[in-house]
Amino acid sequence: MFNATAVTGFILVVFSDVQELQTLCGVLFLVMYLAVLMTNLLIITLITLDLRLQTPMYFFLKNLSLLDVFLVSVPIPNFIVNSLTHNSSISILGCAFQILLMTSFSGGDVFVLTAMSYDRYVAICCPLHYEAIMSGGACVLMAGFSWATGLFFGAIYTATTFSMPLCGSNVIPHFFCDIPSLLRILCSGTLVVIYISFGIGMCLGMSCVICVVISYFYIFSTVLKIPNTKGRSKDFSTCLPHLIVFTIFLSTACFVYLKTSFNSPITDRLLALIYTVLPPALNPVIYSLKNADVKCALRRLLQNVFSRGSLHLTPERVL
Repeated sequence: MFNATAVTGFILVVFSDVQELQTLCGVLFLVMYLAVLMTNLLIITLITLDLRLQTPMYFFLKNLSLLDVFLVSVPIPNFIVNSLTHNSSISILGCAFQILLMTSFSGGDVFVLTAMSYDRYVAICCPLHYEAIMSGGACVLMAGFSWATGLFFGAIYTATTFSMPLCGSNVIPHFFCDIPSLLRILCSGTLVVIYISFGIGMCLGMSCVICVVISYFYIFSTVLKIPNTKGRSKDFSTCLPHLIVFTIFLSTACFVYLKTSFNSPITDRLLALIYTVLPPALNPVIYSLKNADVKCALRRLLQNVFSRGSLHLTPERVL
């Protein structure tokens, strides 16, 4: 149960105490948030409407973009409102919802990225069995497992964290609620359950990393045996975007949640900002910058919208 007698709410630390700078930060975050929202929603729209993008790889990419939209929509709008109204307080219930949703969507991201690495492994190492292994039902099952497992761990972390009595200051040194910050104000004798749940989550996260590493070990071993340089380049071009996205997401998460005591408060807040905004912002860019399929789908969408006013995309005839 919540220890409402000790703490009734939390104070989030903003980037500056000067109100003009707070307003400027709010406007900048609003611009970044809208850009992230529009690019990811564009990817989701293209994959949903274009028949050529109805493949397992783009199915998982659509789920990844959807998770990113939800993930960035949890802390950023609240920060924008707080910056523009110069009010940095948040209720215990609001903090609990932030931790629940951010943990759930972050966990879902990890599992979807793991499923995407398996998809690339099957496509390159077992091409003859690709359609049988990566069937529509199998893809839906993997995506559903990713969402459900992320939600499960989010609920576990939130329940264990807010079932403990709060003994310290109610100031959270971030612009959103996160578990490491809350651990500092929990009574030290009650952290065993939380550390156990952390350990389970770390083991599961490491198992995802190991799966990705093993998948890419076999992928690179297979690709390097291809005598055709053009064939190798094509296979690498489908794998490198996923590998870059996975590395960025994992490295930024490690910087935030495995931070050392040597980090200054402003460094912690900047790392939290990078972790929250950078992966959702870069994912559409990385996947679409050198992706001919996505570029063609966008071109067809624009042609259909301006010529017939229809959003349904009809694939071009291939001679």
